[in-house]
Amino acid sequence: MATTDKAQVVRAGKTYHDDLEIVREELDKCMKCGNCMSVCPVYGADKVETAVTRSKIAVAEAVLAGELELDDPQVYAMLFNCLVCKSCMTNCPTKVNFDRIILALRAALVRKNGLPWLKKAIFSTLKHPKLFDAGLRIGAAMQGLAFKTDKGGKAISPRSPFARVGGAIGFDEERQMPGLNVTPLRERVPEVVKAPGAVLKVAFFTGDSLNYFYPDAGQDLIDVLTANNIEVHIPKAQNCCGVPVLVHGDVETVRTLARNNIDTFDKTGCEYLITGCGSCGGAWQHDYVDILAADPVYGPKAEYWAKRTYDVSTFLTRIIKLREPKGRVERVVTYHDSCHLKKSMKVFAEPREILKSIPGLTFKEMSAPDACCGSGGSFVLSHYETSSAIGRKKADDINRTQADTVSVGCPACMMQLLDNVHRAGGQQEITHFISLLAESYRKEKTDKGSRS
Repeated sequence: MATTDKAQVVRAGKTYHDDLEIVREELDKCMKCGNCMSVCPVYGADKVETAVTRSKIAVAEAVLAGELELDDPQVYAMLFNCLVCKSCMTNCPTKVNFDRIILALRAALVRKNGLPWLKKAIFSTLKHPKLFDAGLRIGAAMQGLAFKTDKGGKAISPRSPFARVGGAIGFDEERQMPGLNVTPLRERVPEVVKAPGAVLKVAFFTGDSLNYFYPDAGQDLIDVLTANNIEVHIPKAQNCCGVPVLVHGDVETVRTLARNNIDTFDKTGCEYLITGCGSCGGAWQHDYVDILAADPVYGPKAEYWAKRTYDVSTFLTRIIKLREPKGRVERVVTYHDSCHLKKSMKVFAEPREILKSIPGLTFKEMSAPDACCGSGGSFVLSHYETSSAIGRKKADDINRTQADTVSVGCPACMMQLLDNVHRAGGQQEITHFISLLAESYRKEKTDKGSRS
């Protein structure tokens, strides 16, 4: 699974995260042709040249030439006006790995100026999982003070006056978002979930979103695996994958998180690592390999796990033979390709195969299923207007399918679509594709009972 070209990632004991000079070869590949312009979601929303990949590459060249400073306000604004969605890379004739360039630039900026105090405070808690967990549990218990339950208990919205204060970043009274769960997924399940007649055992990396925001989807993933005779290990000591930190240039925190996760999953004795999130899976398949490439101990371990990490859809359809679902799920479903799942993990056919195998389900493709939804983690907060403009395009595409359900393979995309579909007047349910398969498995018994 790992596709890292070490010569372009590591040099003299440093990776491109440590030395901006290493990405010069990537910069030299760019012909400034502008093919990136046609697929860049930020340019599609902002319509300014500074939003396009080729402009950011030109800035990187100027920085390396000493003509621009990284902390110049205009340079800083350009560097962070990017979703790191990798759409430009899919349309690049010379195969520029722009993700390496933008991550190297942001890391260089942090080396020069350090992190802003708020980011530093938040990211530091990730290195202390118990503290991070306690903070989110307190947040879950107290969220009723600032948020009201909406949409039949499946979403929360800001209360007034908090909505007035947060309106500038989209936290108005119309905002729809998932609530934090008081009991996270990893507290709901044992560390080892047995399966009758288990033929394999796998480790499940939950990530933070499935653990805290969508534990029901996480439970569905576990149930689907056990229904396919797979024993599931869910280590409680796992922590954040680190992608939200990596995109802000905090390299050392990511390395700490990666090493801890590798140590934790080494102890499971499992042959495979399963994810239900494209960003988490991409971290294990690619980011850990890159960021630990110069580490003589953890570099080889990262390579080991990269080759054994699979999205749950790939594992079910390529590694084992999916148990045929028989329960009817009467829904009209469309599918959104999350950027990291398709563009990093190269997973797009497998979720569709699963959805189309479910009896009663009608599948409708939208016109641009792999167009970015505009989430980008914290991008939706720091660049709300741009994020919303991108999200509205996606919501309109969804509405044109007349589907009643939107299936997704990324929790962050689920959050973004929940809000933007609501704002566009849609009533579609946003759900992980694995939950639809779990629903079919659960209905097998009730369907059988109604026929007897």
